[in-house]
This record gives sequence, C-alpha cells and structure tokens, in this order.
Amino acid sequence: MADLDEIYHTRILELAAAIPRTERLADPDARASAHSKLCGSTIDVDVKLSDGRVVDFGQTVKACLLGQAAASVVGREIIGTPIEEFTDIADTMRRMLKEDGPPPQGRWADLAVLEPVRDYKARHASTLLVFDALRKAINEAEGEHGKSGEQPTTAATTET
Repeated sequence: MADLDEIYHTRILELAAAIPRTERLADPDARASAHSKLCGSTIDVDVKLSDGRVVDFGQTVKACLLGQAAASVVGREIIGTPIEEFTDIADTMRRMLKEDGPPPQGRWADLAVLEPVRDYKARHASTLLVFDALRKAINEAEGEHGKSGEQPTTAATTET
C-alpha cells in the first residue's frame, strides 16, 4: 500500500495551488456538477464545444488536494481536446485507480502523480470528480448543441 507521503507530495501541492480556468463561462453549452458524499468535495464545470472539441471551459473546485490536482491538469489541457480524447483519458484514470491500469501518457502524463491513490479507495471519488462532471457536461452539450435559443442545461449532480 502506498504511504500517505506518496500521495500528498510536492507535485500534488504544486498542481493544487495552480488550478487554471476557474472563471465560470457566461454562455456555456452545458453545466454540470459532481459531488463526493464521502469527503464533501464538489466540482462544477461549464463547457463549450465546437466541431467535436472542447473550445472553452470553466470550473469551480471545492475539493481536497487530490481533486484539486486532477482539476488543475484537466483545466490546463482541456482546451482544444477532442471529446473522444477526453473520454479516453477519463476512462484511463478510472482504470488506473480501480483496475490497476497504467496512468495517462503524453500531455496528460501529470495525472500519473495520482497513481498512488489507487491504494486508497475512499479517495477515488474525489480524484475522479472533474472527469465525472466534465463527462456529464459534454454529454449534455452534445445533446443540446445546435439547438437555437435554448439555455445551457445543468446536469444532475453525481453523488460518488
């Protein structure tokens, strides 16, 4: 089992201290939230899509260091990301934590700092919050995208 020092190390603190894209969007295609009942962490996201890519993103992060670190990497890398790539990264993170899968690679490689969390099941939900919220927002936006005159949809909160 990973030592707590392996989880809460300097790189996690650095990522958590530098969360980008913390401004909410004025006109998102969709909004969604994810909440962890266990620790009380919540992440709210706004998303704007165009041509199958995320073109704008905003988030409010009220989460533990692990959720903050994940949100930091997502906020830094999400603009311009094809929806399919984001879905793959979200699935990779879930498999990394829950099925001993490998960590994300490439420009998402900073998420590997969260790999030791796999030994702490109680921390999985907060680590995955940004992925859950953004996946819901993308699903909502894809359902609403192109419909004129409609306001953004707020996805139901997920209790994880």
